[in-house]
Amino acid sequence: MITRLLGRSRLQPQQAVAPEAPADSRIYAFGDIHGRADLLRRLHALVHDDAYRRQAPRNVAVYLGDYIDRGEDSPAVIDLLLDEPLPGFETITLKGNHEDSLLRFLEDTAIGPAWLLYGGRETLASYGVRPPAPGADERDFERARQELRVRLPERHRRFFAGLKLSHEEGDYLFAHAGVRPGVPLDRQAEDDLLWIRDEFLFSDAEFGKIVVHGHTISERPDVQRNRIGIDTGAFASGRLTCLVLEGTDWAFLQT
Repeated sequence: MITRLLGRSRLQPQQAVAPEAPADSRIYAFGDIHGRADLLRRLHALVHDDAYRRQAPRNVAVYLGDYIDRGEDSPAVIDLLLDEPLPGFETITLKGNHEDSLLRFLEDTAIGPAWLLYGGRETLASYGVRPPAPGADERDFERARQELRVRLPERHRRFFAGLKLSHEEGDYLFAHAGVRPGVPLDRQAEDDLLWIRDEFLFSDAEFGKIVVHGHTISERPDVQRNRIGIDTGAFASGRLTCLVLEGTDWAFLQT
């Protein structure tokens, strides 16, 4: 059985006033996919069925980034998002640090060695590019960069270039990695939205909205007073998680 509803509750025990999604809206936020097109397809089916049963006036799909790397089918994930969007949904696609790394590699090989270590090797191979060997010199990284520029479909390049950094719905803000405490939400730096960890994860600060994020893997969704993390390590665990928000209710769907 591929679906588990992990919980449905209210945040009122932890909040003076329960955070709320916009009226007449049902929001579905997707955690880090990392090349697992198979899991995304399954989760889309679960979300479609859930939305059909609920019949909310407005359905929104928010993808938190990290579509590529680590898993073996990054191009298929992008094709699925472009060619098979959830019918009747508003779709919001956010940028993750892995998409940021690919875009940077297309312009400069300097990030190449680090990118390959945290998942770029699988993405290069999935686009038909031979990854540089460990310890490869600059010439081999430049060869891979030029090959990727040729083999990356133009529509994939446009998809990556058009990703948003954050999105707001009611009392929630969606960002790939999180936000920097003490900085207004409309002044957050791109590097923090894509890469931040400890300063955000261990903060007790009120951020102004509940931050829904991925980027940091946890075995189960990480629900805190000021944030909800939904990266459950799909590329390795097989568990791709979706947070469902409606009114003051929240729930999870998972493969």
